[in-house]
Amino acid sequence: QVQLVESGGGLVQAGGSLRLSCAASGIQFSINGANWYRQAPGNQRELVAAITGGGTTNYVDSVKGRFTISGDFVKNTVYLQMHSLKPEDTAVYYCQTSRNWRAFWGQGTQVTVSS
Repeated sequence: QVQLVESGGGLVQAGGSLRLSCAASGIQFSINGANWYRQAPGNQRELVAAITGGGTTNYVDSVKGRFTISGDFVKNTVYLQMHSLKPEDTAVYYCQTSRNWRAFWGQGTQVTVSS
């Protein structure tokens, strides 16, 4: 049974930093990679950052230079380090991975950036 558990969200002032964590069980990030998505009220869910099992990373343009996705594949955990946060980064952030074309999602963690 695959389980993804996110943590690290919270309330932060604009310009601040947060680090999100996603711990997995039942699936290996070193094989399947992982993604961070976010969804703001009234918006579609958006892919923010991705990491492959080999460690290759990609980012949506709006977070490049501010967010860093990384993985500790021994702990089977991925992270999203967020700096220079903006009010428009406010959203529920979800960890996601997939295996055999089936997607698995965490429960989400709220990030709120105040101006």
